[in-house]
Amino acid sequence: MITARPTRSPGTLTGAGALTRFALRRERFPLIAWIVGGTLVYWSQAVALDAAYPNQADLDALARSMSGNAAMIAMAGPPRVLDTVEGQVAFQSSAFGMAVAALMSMFLIGRHTRSNEESGRDELIRSAVVGRYAPPTAAALLTVSANIVLGAAIAVSLIGYGLPVAGSLALGVGATCAGGVFGAVALLAAQISATTRACYAITGTALAVSYLLRAVGDVGNGVLSWFSPLGWGQAMRPYDGEIWWPAALSVVVAVAIGYAAARVLDRRDFGAGLLPPRPGPARAPASLHGTFGLAWRLQRGLLYGWAIGMFFGGLSFGTIGDDVDDLLGDIDLNEVLGQNMSSMTDAFYAMAVAILAIIASAYTISAALRLRAEETTGHAEPLLSTELGRLRWTAGHTTIVLAGSAVVVALSGFGMGITYGLMTGDLSRAITLTGAALTYLPAVWVLGGVTLFLFGFAPLVNSAAWLSMAFCVVVLMFGATLKFPAWLMSLSPFDNIPLVPAQGFDAVPVLLTLAVALLLCAAGAFGFRRRDLQTN
Repeated sequence: MITARPTRSPGTLTGAGALTRFALRRERFPLIAWIVGGTLVYWSQAVALDAAYPNQADLDALARSMSGNAAMIAMAGPPRVLDTVEGQVAFQSSAFGMAVAALMSMFLIGRHTRSNEESGRDELIRSAVVGRYAPPTAAALLTVSANIVLGAAIAVSLIGYGLPVAGSLALGVGATCAGGVFGAVALLAAQISATTRACYAITGTALAVSYLLRAVGDVGNGVLSWFSPLGWGQAMRPYDGEIWWPAALSVVVAVAIGYAAARVLDRRDFGAGLLPPRPGPARAPASLHGTFGLAWRLQRGLLYGWAIGMFFGGLSFGTIGDDVDDLLGDIDLNEVLGQNMSSMTDAFYAMAVAILAIIASAYTISAALRLRAEETTGHAEPLLSTELGRLRWTAGHTTIVLAGSAVVVALSGFGMGITYGLMTGDLSRAITLTGAALTYLPAVWVLGGVTLFLFGFAPLVNSAAWLSMAFCVVVLMFGATLKFPAWLMSLSPFDNIPLVPAQGFDAVPVLLTLAVALLLCAAGAFGFRRRDLQTN
């Protein structure tokens, strides 16, 4: 009698190599874009600084204007050796470069773990001879490799430009380590959450909290910066007597979080998260019977998170109170911002309001991208097959996006104003700074309009809306410093808004910006009405 040989069960890592190669092939073009873009954050800064400040006297003047600028320190990091090109590159680029690495890691991990599981691809993959740990291991290997290549590209580009070797290596290692830590956070989030959106929300929140801790720590005594992976990268002190042990701290934390993710994977069911979604009620409430009610139900979690986060972000800026003059010393913010303002305290808070408004635009873009997510997952198709028209469906989500943006922006200004008022005894500043924040609302809506316009006319590149936010950040933070031409500065909607409360309110540019935002939103809705639906 012939007996069948028992089939050997695959090891836990069986197939990880093949899945890594497949993931690399799938991501080859996005990875090129991420790595080139992340490298340009550093290299382009070196080129621009060399062109804008050709002699030491110019660099010394720039260093004086930057070293006491609390808003710049909050956005960029601790000011070190700012009288050199390399020091300025590290100061102006490291925080943003590490954030790019973190976002790249988040999307890579999310796409190749929770997204595959949610869409059913992972189930098909696991029907072959594939170990339980193979898919997340492949995602982790791809992410680590991408961050190593990114860090190497940053270092090589700066060394090739002529900057000191050790400091350039420190900047590259810092970006790699930050990407590794947030890749591990995303891997853990993919096990905890049951959806890709929740995975991104958890990781994005961790990144935002990390950035906020670093910002408050750098403006203050520096203690809080040590609770931020972004702070660890800057603690390596590029071009200022490099310290390498913070890189080891990043590696240890990343490995520990990765180990925790593996343990959670062992304890959850396939297709589920450690935190399963709550079962819905047996009967839908009356609020879900309309277009706006459904859009609100889908969007409210994102809005709640951003509203709370931006309120606390405003609180942190407001705690500075009237100590702005002490922080700035002899620094002239008029020189930094390229504006003419009489009060340095008002100038600082005008800059802080603008910074928070640009950060709030990340909520606007995320909320507007929900329309594309509903389309590609197939959730919109059954709704639009009824008497519900595309314009009504789009209008429901657009209304939530615009109204939610107003709430987020207003809370950031109110949080800043209420703490400023408590610090100084002038609670009327809560109203003043809330109004100043709302002055930027049309500019925030423009970025939402860009997202909706791409949704209507170029849905395959809808995520490119994030580039508009990146451009606005560069113009706001570095446009005056790097002497961008006026036409380039004016392309940012935030540059056209008066710097309230340091400057008087001018309704004309605000209304023109509002008109542009509404036209973009309307054009996107009509573009969606005329094109075919696209699903995965």
